[in-house]
Amino acid sequence: MVLKFDTRDKKPKLFNLLILTVVSLIAAALLITVSPSGNIGAVCLLIAAYCFFAEFTLIYSFCEQIRYNPYSYNTIIYFGFALFAFSVMITHIVLAVRIFKYPEIYRADEVIRSLLTSAKNYIFISSPFLLIFFAALCLSNISLIRHEGMRFVNLLGIFLSFVIVAGEVFIFTFDFAVSGSRLEVMLHDLITNFLASLYLYFECMLIGTIVAGAVTARYEPEKNIDFLIILGCGLKKDGTPTPLLRGRVERAVAFYEKQKSLTGKDLIFITSGGKGDDEIISESAAMKRCLIDCGVHEKNIIEEDRSKNTFENMKFSKEKIQKINPEGKIAFSTTNYHVFRSGIFARRVKMRAVGMGAKTKWYFWPNAAVREFAGLLVNHRVKQALILGGTAVFYAVLTIFAYNK
Repeated sequence: MVLKFDTRDKKPKLFNLLILTVVSLIAAALLITVSPSGNIGAVCLLIAAYCFFAEFTLIYSFCEQIRYNPYSYNTIIYFGFALFAFSVMITHIVLAVRIFKYPEIYRADEVIRSLLTSAKNYIFISSPFLLIFFAALCLSNISLIRHEGMRFVNLLGIFLSFVIVAGEVFIFTFDFAVSGSRLEVMLHDLITNFLASLYLYFECMLIGTIVAGAVTARYEPEKNIDFLIILGCGLKKDGTPTPLLRGRVERAVAFYEKQKSLTGKDLIFITSGGKGDDEIISESAAMKRCLIDCGVHEKNIIEEDRSKNTFENMKFSKEKIQKINPEGKIAFSTTNYHVFRSGIFARRVKMRAVGMGAKTKWYFWPNAAVREFAGLLVNHRVKQALILGGTAVFYAVLTIFAYNK
């Protein structure tokens, strides 16, 4: 199934899932408290059924969000936490089978214990994917260092890989090293579950970011575009485009030629990028030269040479477009890993534009994807704090409940 962007008028809502979550938590707590041990298997199936509904709702909302606005933080959240819901569902189905098979060895608090370990279980289940990704990240950084030299940004992937792997190892080893009074054990579990919820959140967001980035990077806009913005990204010392920037220009030209041959419709290129302190000309001027060399007529090119970052690329390009045709259809060309975050900036300036991604060398993509992920986190601090705080509070309350019921 091919998902079409911007075909839905209303944002998908999750109020039904929120209400069901509250009701299910209350019902599960009551059942665990008052039910005899023989009914614990039924409680596990109830939780599994809830998780199935949550997973279905989140995946459906992910697809609907893409139809409404693919360049949204919600896109990441829906997909990332759908995987967590799937993990919890599988865990409780397996536990229910064991309880029905050996009812005499399971107590009523088994379900609470399984919920408490759900974050750690997800970390364990997702660890093969993360290990593969972080291995690729380390190889990516090594290749970057060989090609571009020793810089901190080229060591970011290795550092992040170490932090994630070391943190997960610490969580699992720390979880087994516990002794003391009931209060001391409860405090130990509070710390363990807080760390696990922290890693759960960031793993969900990282996986969601990778998927959202892949979906938007592979999308091909419809061939009815009036304006095509090319985002700048730095020049060589002689003022010519870097291979990364040339890739963006060539991707834009390839789209233009395809649109022209299929529909006969012309478009206007907007080369967007100012002049850096270490650059002899603006990125906009360098891209214009490159477009002309590719056979684009000068009358089809508008320069935007004030911007210094992606947000300003979109803001100042929109100002140019508004003066010519406020109703025109807009697309932008950038490198594949940068499409998703660029689209977020476009929507932030209230410009409905769809992106296309130029390919980049394999060794650049994993590290660049992590940098994009970090950029997204920095730009959405409030929403992150709410979700992360809510996750941590859930596990804290459940831990206290388990020790005081």
